[in-house]
Amino acid sequence: MENHHITIDNRQRMTITLVADVDAFDEETLWANLKEGGLEITGHDLNIEKLDLEQGLLVITGEICSLSYTDRKIKEKKKLFGRTARK
Repeated sequence: MENHHITIDNRQRMTITLVADVDAFDEETLWANLKEGGLEITGHDLNIEKLDLEQGLLVITGEICSLSYTDRKIKEKKKLFGRTARK
């Protein structure tokens, strides 16, 4: 298994490697899928500066407040606007 790397510069710029895709994005939240699970990033005035899926590289700018890993299986059950599907 290959390692991913996350670099945050002064809470204003984040670089992430091994990104498979970006599920959703707005100025306050970004949901990305890594090769081994998901990642949720929150902040203010978030912007995708660079997304290169061939290289697996994502660069985000803005005020970064938090990031958390998510379970891909849980994420796949979500509908639009972040509501969880009910069974």
